[in-house]
Amino acid sequence: MKHRRSHRRFNRTTEHRLRMLQHLSEGLFRNWMIVTTVEKAKEARAFAEPLITLARKGDPQSQRQVQRTIHDKMAYKALFEKLGPHFAERAGGYTRIVRLGRRPGDGAEVAVLELVDREKLGPPPGKPVIKKAAKEQAGAAAK
Repeated sequence: MKHRRSHRRFNRTTEHRLRMLQHLSEGLFRNWMIVTTVEKAKEARAFAEPLITLARKGDPQSQRQVQRTIHDKMAYKALFEKLGPHFAERAGGYTRIVRLGRRPGDGAEVAVLELVDREKLGPPPGKPVIKKAAKEQAGAAAK
């Protein structure tokens, strides 16, 4: 029975499991979405949403608490500069899980864990901004 069991263990040690959830959260904050299994997405959501809540506060104590978990500088910067202010008016529910189906190799159910309203956030940090006018000029110059 699963009574009083709050987290999935994924047949990993505590250190490995926490590091995996940390990397999934960093990937979410860097790219606004990640593709993983449904079970990992559910655990990563429970791991990442309190970090976004701390980023909404933005005070030095919250920054220190997040730094204990998020070690990637780009993800940390995006969390406090973009995600915190973006979700300032939202009371929770910053992520959504969209199921994609089964993976062909092992049959695991795959899902996308993404930030709500990620279109309004603009491009993820570190990704080049490609505009239509720049594409058209490059295409016209090549002819």
